[in-house]
Amino acid sequence: MLHVSQSKAPALFVGHGNPMNAIGDNLFIASLNNLSKTLQKPKAVLVISAHWSAPYNAVSVHESELLYDMYGFPKELYMVTYKAKNADFLIPQLQKIVPDLRVEKRALDHGVWSVLVHLFPDADVPVLQLSINTKFSMKEHFEMGKALEVLREEGVMIVGSGNVTHNLREAVLGEKDAPVDAWAKEFDGFVKDALLTRDFDALIDFEISQRYAHLAHPTKEHFIPLLYIAGASKNDEKSRFVYEGIEHGNLSMRSWITGE
Repeated sequence: MLHVSQSKAPALFVGHGNPMNAIGDNLFIASLNNLSKTLQKPKAVLVISAHWSAPYNAVSVHESELLYDMYGFPKELYMVTYKAKNADFLIPQLQKIVPDLRVEKRALDHGVWSVLVHLFPDADVPVLQLSINTKFSMKEHFEMGKALEVLREEGVMIVGSGNVTHNLREAVLGEKDAPVDAWAKEFDGFVKDALLTRDFDALIDFEISQRYAHLAHPTKEHFIPLLYIAGASKNDEKSRFVYEGIEHGNLSMRSWITGE
């Protein structure tokens, strides 16, 4: 029987990277498995994934279905299942936080399930996914994360799933341990410093703050989940990097937890 957390839940940003991480075995996966062993199970998990954008605010009712939104991978990856229940009991409160919130039927995408299979492998924590509103500014995404922080007080863990750098056109996809590009190392360091010093304005204005922003994020959907977690963090709580590393030449897998 699931033990429901009555204490404040953490917020976590995960660099989900290659979908094969769902079934693979590497140091990044080991970091999630180790985190799983120390986490108190939350009442529910609210996930903001890079792989669901819409021109409005919405949450998904997934009915334990998965979206295999990736192509050309081994068949084993398309056989992954994750039977977590819907956290639809959160919808009334979310509608108070986000008055124009829509409720849609949508399976969980790989930005969600490739992470949760390691964090909560028994699928015994209810899940709800929140869309990325494409009409929002970076500041508005951060402010949304700030508004969602109240859920943490009630035992709901907030997870942002994206990547600190994400430029697949420049990545060396066939070589996980390819030499790291200087621009990726610099941008990853910029994010690390901003998180350590809580310089969230620099993150919000990353396209101006960092000279390699255009290379790190030709499109912004993989960066935006980090803004939600930064917004949902509090000044007086401890945070740490669950994982640090760059794969395929320039894909940062940096993952950060706050309020653990």
